[in-house]
Amino acid sequence: MAPAGLSLGAAILCLLAWAGLAAGDRVYVHPFHLLVYSKSNCDQLEKPSVETPPDPTFTPVPIQTKSSAVDEEALWEQLVRATEKLEAEDRLRASEVGLLLNFMGFHMYKTLSETWSVASGAVFSPVALFSTLTSFYVGALDPTASRLQAFLGVPGEGQGCTSRLDGHKVLSSLQTIQGLLVAQGGASSQARLLLSTVVGLFTAPGLHLKQPFVQSLSSFAPITLPRSLDLSTDPNLAAEKINRFMQSVTGWNMGRALTAVSPDSTLLFNAYVHFQGKMKGFSLLPGLKEFWVDNTTSVSVPMLSGTGIFHFWSDSQNNLSVTRVPLSANTYLLLIQPHHTPDLRKVEALTFQHNFLTRMKNLSPRAIHLTMPQLTLKASYDLQDLLAQAKLPTLLGAEANLSKISDANLRVGKGQLESSETLPCMCSWLRAARPRLGSSPDPTAGPGLGPGEQSLWAGCWPWHSA
Repeated sequence: MAPAGLSLGAAILCLLAWAGLAAGDRVYVHPFHLLVYSKSNCDQLEKPSVETPPDPTFTPVPIQTKSSAVDEEALWEQLVRATEKLEAEDRLRASEVGLLLNFMGFHMYKTLSETWSVASGAVFSPVALFSTLTSFYVGALDPTASRLQAFLGVPGEGQGCTSRLDGHKVLSSLQTIQGLLVAQGGASSQARLLLSTVVGLFTAPGLHLKQPFVQSLSSFAPITLPRSLDLSTDPNLAAEKINRFMQSVTGWNMGRALTAVSPDSTLLFNAYVHFQGKMKGFSLLPGLKEFWVDNTTSVSVPMLSGTGIFHFWSDSQNNLSVTRVPLSANTYLLLIQPHHTPDLRKVEALTFQHNFLTRMKNLSPRAIHLTMPQLTLKASYDLQDLLAQAKLPTLLGAEANLSKISDANLRVGKGQLESSETLPCMCSWLRAARPRLGSSPDPTAGPGLGPGEQSLWAGCWPWHSA
């Protein structure tokens, strides 16, 4: 989630300013000083005379144990209450986490998009990935902890305790970010957003988990479900049991079901994110309408239509148009439309340039009639596969030191990152969508989209306006 008031360009300028502080004669201030351990915390941690008792442990109950259903209304209320007592420092800390999250999101999306075809749709949740890796950081010791910290965007190896990331502060800030997102508009608002995060911790029978680690996850995932089952005898059956369990507890229709687990796995960390939102002033059109998936394929889908004043920008030089559709007071959806089908890849590349997001602040209000498909977007990623594509295949491998999760020699399996969004809503990144825009003539606008032409939805993970 992008921090309020910080565009990507501003973020880069901040990084340059921080680098200048490190090189000058002034007292060094860590660029993410609100997220690292304080001097007093470090003094307490480094006291040689203090003998720390071992962390209490527990054995997860079997997966067939009956569990209460997820109450999304209660989760929404819990997030909203968390924002009512925020102090200024809490908001600043959330901005720092948002900065880290967005940089990782851009980096991973660029890496993953190299494997996608132009016509394929893709949903990627930077929030799910960032929060999952932060959770493993909380449960790690060096050298794994230092490697995870660097991947999260805060290098601190060899710089002392006060440069070490405090994972609990990061997880708490993720909750702040989610709370600020859904709290906008109040309970009666038509644009009310629901956002629920559930974590499933699936272990081999008899494995003991450390209570402080599991309790720390409640900051960003108030529903954490530790369960045990046989992961080795029949990996396909184990995956089927996990899928059935999560379906019954959440009631959500999952995206890509977990197909199998590694037979040597002793721990699976599965994160599930469910988002639901609607845009004020849009209504469902009667019947099904034709929607072009690619240049040759169309499907019949329900469509939504709305007319209003939206912020708009047409770039004749790069052959694209941008429409900003509000979801709440400080969250919006960017609809980026190439004027010509062959420009899709070019337009996608432009969205990663820092001046592109800077220019998003200069959109002009304009009366537009907008038609778009009503969609439910689902995606599932294997955490180990994502790390392999990021050229970090051993980060959570057999040699990883995760002693703050369990004293056992953990083998982390192919944990699942599940993202489900009901549109109109925010998506993480979606390509090959085709909204139709109707408005007064614009001499700088390109030709309208015909059958088979496509557009790009980009930058649609929770995005704060200035």
